[in-house]
Amino acid sequence: MSPADFAASIRTIPDYPKPGILFRDITTLLGDARAFRRAVDELVQPWAGAKIDKVAGIEARGFILGGAVAHQLSAGFVPIRKKGKLPHQTVRMAYALEYGEDEIEMHVDAIAPGERVLLVDDLVATGGTATGAVKLLQTCGAVVEAACFIVDLPDLGGAEKLRLAGVSVRTLVSFPGH
Repeated sequence: MSPADFAASIRTIPDYPKPGILFRDITTLLGDARAFRRAVDELVQPWAGAKIDKVAGIEARGFILGGAVAHQLSAGFVPIRKKGKLPHQTVRMAYALEYGEDEIEMHVDAIAPGERVLLVDDLVATGGTATGAVKLLQTCGAVVEAACFIVDLPDLGGAEKLRLAGVSVRTLVSFPGH
């Protein structure tokens, strides 16, 4: 599928969650079997045959995509969740939001030092959550091979922020604006 085909399979909802925002809803892509399969195949393609130990998915749409990517790569899956959602001992990382700060966490034993990890989520905007997730993984000794997203909102600079931090970024479609 071309970027235009991916874009056509993503619903845009104006003024959500607040006026002036164009929300890019990938649930329509997930509901289209062909588009979903192609998106997973495209996210996996650069690492097919490479030794990826774990795929880390950011709550919640990153779980859907990350699980499928992990399956295709024969890798384990690591959920990265909002603070307080995991039952075992965790390691936590704060990250910047547009207004304020939040925290994400994962189980302390989810990653062994030196494991090669792909980070997966549906969309990269400002990069705050993804950058926090990369730092969290690296704190546990992971080698973050790349961060993969279906959607990039380049005007918000998140993918570039990740690249400047030394993380390879793969996206399938870009939308202007925010």
